Order: sequence, then structure tokens, then C-alpha cells
Amino acid sequence: MEIGIIGLGKMGYNLALNIKDHGHKVFAYNRSPEKIQEAENQGVLGAYSIEELVGKLSAPRVIWLMVPAGNPVDEMVEMLMPLVDQGDMIIDGGNSNYKDTLRRYERLKEKGIRFADVGTSGGVEGARNGACMMVGAEKDVFERIEPLIKDICVENGYVHTGESGSGHYVKMIHNGIEYGMLQAIGEGFEILEKSQFELDYGAIAKVWNHGSVIRGWLMELMERAFEKDPQLQAIKGVIHSSGEGLWTVQEALELQVPVHTIASSLFVRYRSQQEDTFSGKVIAALRNEFGGHSVEKMDK
Repeated sequence: MEIGIIGLGKMGYNLALNIKDHGHKVFAYNRSPEKIQEAENQGVLGAYSIEELVGKLSAPRVIWLMVPAGNPVDEMVEMLMPLVDQGDMIIDGGNSNYKDTLRRYERLKEKGIRFADVGTSGGVEGARNGACMMVGAEKDVFERIEPLIKDICVENGYVHTGESGSGHYVKMIHNGIEYGMLQAIGEGFEILEKSQFELDYGAIAKVWNHGSVIRGWLMELMERAFEKDPQLQAIKGVIHSSGEGLWTVQEALELQVPVHTIASSLFVRYRSQQEDTFSGKVIAALRNEFGGHSVEKMDK
């Protein structure tokens, strides 16, 4: 299968390599040519303009966007619309608000352009070696890209969630749950840090990940973070918010669903901009481990 990738950030770059490794022909465009050249060195075919990318793809084209949510997606859709043909497909693999996704779907449908929204989880490692994907699309659109999705996901790691918009909706709720899980881990380790005992947090994370009820990938990443910095002294407990936790809480308010844990974890992220805590360090370290999200370093 031929596919064009637009956006070679942490996720897009690794996704392009994942797709290429499974025998698909990948063309890639990025605003900075250095990333294109880096991808070319790994066997991806580069395109140095949107027009060149569209021109190199065989019809019906499939173009996968991995650009930041919001205006960048709208700008890219507007750039592509006069260049693509009816029957071509645009995939939004970023963390777009599902309401924006529904609006884009209707706009593209008017022009006969197919559309799929793909919520992608698993962080940078997942993008490279096997992701988890939630796909919102019309049935025939999903069937067209399912072989590709199956190739680049872990076993049982993808689902057709239903109509357009549902993929990003399900991913939004996934990220809301993630907020709460990270918060619980952060709070637990802060209690340990405040206790009277001299504890090895890395060893605790390791044992908790072997047979305990709270074992899992996040605990594995916690062990990794403590191996790098046993007291997390090098980073600040500032937790940046991607927006999806806020969207989840807003959706819950509209649906009158109580979400005490997710809402509380969102407020902690806002508070973390003002004051440093050990739980903030824990969550910041975890986000860096699984998603490559930036951390703020302590002043030396």
C-alpha cells in the first residue's frame, strides 16, 4: 500500500518507519527538511512540498496527518483539498477534539474526499513497534485501511469504533483515564517520599510490576525513570496538559457524568504550574518515558 505521511514529529516519524518496515511504500513531508532527510536515510521516500507529496502518490491516495491538534490540522486540510481528488482519503492520526473531527468530516464529504480519525496510543515506542489504535470511519473506509492498521498495531491492538469522530472520542476518554492513573501513581509515590522510611522507589516500582494488582506498562516506565534519577532531583514537578483531559471533563459536564478522579487530576496539572511537588515529578517523568513529552529541568 502507498501512503503519504505529513508531520515527522516524535509520533509521525516513528509511525512512518513502522509502516515502511511492514512493506508499505511511504512518502513523507515535514516543514523542516532535516526531518525528511532523516527519514530518507531510514528508507522512507521524501517529499519537500505538499504538492510533491500528493503528486507522487498513486490514486486513490491515502494521506495520514500527524500534526498538532487544532489550527494546524485545519490548515493542512485546506491545503490538501484543492490538490486531491474525489475518492482520495485523509487520515487524522493526532489528538484532535472529536467536535473538530466531525466538522472536518462533513467538509471533506461535500468534496467527495474520504476521511478517518485514528486515536493513537502506546507512545513513541508504540508508534515505532506496534501501536494501539481506535479508528472512526465509515465502514468501507475502515475496510480499505484495515490491512495497514493491522500491520502497524500490536495483536488485538485496534478497533473500528464506528462512525467518523468516534475514534477521536474514544481516544479522548482514554486520555482522561490516563490522567487519573498517572495521578494515582504520583500521589502514591509522594506518600512514600514523605514517609519515615529510606525507600528505593525503583525497586518498589519493579516489585509492583511483578504480580501485583497495579502492575502494567506505566509501572514499568516508573521503574525506568527511577533508574535514571532515583530521587527525580533533576526535573521539576510541572505537568503539562495536552488538552484531552480538559475535553474529557467538559464532555462529562455536558453529559452530567461525575468524574471526580479525572477532574481532580486535571486541576493538579494546573496547580503544578505554580508549585513543585514529588507527585508532579513522578507524573512528569512518566509522561517523558512513554510519550517523550518534555520535562522542565531543575535549576543548577
